[in-house]
Amino acid sequence: MDVTFGQQALISMLIHLVVFAVTFWALQSIQLDKLLKKNRVAQGRLLYILLTIAIGSAVSRFLLDYYLWTQQLPTLFE
Repeated sequence: MDVTFGQQALISMLIHLVVFAVTFWALQSIQLDKLLKKNRVAQGRLLYILLTIAIGSAVSRFLLDYYLWTQQLPTLFE
């Protein structure tokens, strides 16, 4: 039982990290520089990080929920 929880924790951590990386990569295509005030580089970087966390968390949570649902689906037919 403990091994299963450990495996789920590892899978969750890896999925979060991968989705965060993909989200950060995707956000690089947006030119937020034009929306930010001049000389606000640190705040712009923080905004990128916060957007990455917000979007990445929502996407990875959806993927993990979907994975959990697919694991539970066979119990419907028992």
